[in-house]
Amino acid sequence: MGSFELIEKHGEHEEVIFCYEKSVGLKAIIAIHNTSLGPALGGTRMWNYKTEEDALVDVLRLSKGMTYKAAAAGLNLGGGKAVIIGDPKVHKSEALFRAFGQFVNSLNGKYITAEDVNTNEHDMEYIFMETPWVTGIPKSFGGSGDPSPYTAHGVLMGIHAVVKEKLNYDGVKDLTVAVQGLGNVGSNLVKYLVQGGAKVKVADIDAQKVKAHAEKYGVEALSTEEILSTPCDVFAPCALGAIFNDLTIGQLKCKMIAGGANNQLAEPKHGEALRELGILYAPDYVINAGGLMNVFVELEGYSSDRAFDKTKKVYDNLMRVFRLAKEQNIPTHLAADRIAEQRIKTIGSLRQRHQGKSSRLFTTLKEMDNR
Repeated sequence: MGSFELIEKHGEHEEVIFCYEKSVGLKAIIAIHNTSLGPALGGTRMWNYKTEEDALVDVLRLSKGMTYKAAAAGLNLGGGKAVIIGDPKVHKSEALFRAFGQFVNSLNGKYITAEDVNTNEHDMEYIFMETPWVTGIPKSFGGSGDPSPYTAHGVLMGIHAVVKEKLNYDGVKDLTVAVQGLGNVGSNLVKYLVQGGAKVKVADIDAQKVKAHAEKYGVEALSTEEILSTPCDVFAPCALGAIFNDLTIGQLKCKMIAGGANNQLAEPKHGEALRELGILYAPDYVINAGGLMNVFVELEGYSSDRAFDKTKKVYDNLMRVFRLAKEQNIPTHLAADRIAEQRIKTIGSLRQRHQGKSSRLFTTLKEMDNR
C-alpha cells in the first residue's frame, strides 16, 4: 500500500510532512491530524521501525489519538505527532534534533512538539535551539521538564475512577495492580500505587528495570508473558500500543484496565470484546492525558502545582465517559469518541483551523484560551 493510501486509511489528516536531512541522518514524519480546536500538539518519539511504512502508520494513528485526547480533556489544542526513524541508543545527536527542530519551525506554530517514547527534555532543548514551538523543555529554560510524572498521576486518577465505577471503592489500598512497562510513566505510576497501598506486579522487556523496581518498592516481578494473564484487579498497560488484540484478550484475568499506553486497542472491536468479558476499560487517550495537560500549563506560564491539580480532572473526565456508556449502552471507547467528536464539532465550528502564528507562542495560546 502506498503512502497516500495509508494516509487516507488512517483518518482525515490535514497535513503530513516527511522530513529528510541526509547530512545528519534525519528521517522523520510529522502528522497533523486536526487543528479545529487549536494548534496540533503531540510528542516526538524515536523508534527503530522495521519499515518506513510502519513509521507512517504509527504517526498517523498517534496524531489522530492526540486530537481526541485534547478534545476529551477540554483543551484548546489540536492533534499531531512526530516520529524519528532510528535507534535512539545509536543515532541520537545534537545535529539530528536541531535539524528536526528546523522542520518544526517551518510549520510556524501549526505543530508544537514535546518529548515522547525514547526522547527526553535534553533532546527538546536541542529542538528549542531552532524553534519556540516545543514544550517539555528543561526547567532551567523556563519549561516543565519531564512530563511523565504528570501523565502517571493522571493515570493514577484514572485508576481511582475505574475502581470507583466498578467496585464503588475509593483509592487503591489493598488492590492488586499489574503494571506492564516500566518506562518513565510506568515507573512513576508504580511509585504512586505503592504510596497508595496497592499490591503491585510489574513487567518490562528490560530485566534490569524489573529487578530495580522489585528491590526498591518490594513489588512482584513477572515476565512479559506472565503479566498479561496474572490475576489482578487492575491491569495497567504502560508500554507500546495494540496490546489488546485477538490473541491477548482471552488471556486477561483482570476486572479493570487503566494504563498510560497509547492506542491500546488493536481494533475498535476489541473494546466491545472487553465489555462482553465484563472488564471495565478506561479509554487510553482519556486516562493518559495528564502529560498533555502539563505541557498545556507550560504554554500558559508554568506552575507545577497547577499542572498536578489539572491532572485530577482525568477522574471526572472518565466518570463522564462511564455515564455516557451506561446511558447509551455502548463500550467505553465509543463513549469517549462521541464526547471528543461532539466537542470538536461544536467548538470547532466556532473557529477556523489553526494556521500557525508568527507572534510569540505563549501570547498566542493565552489569547486562544481566553476566547
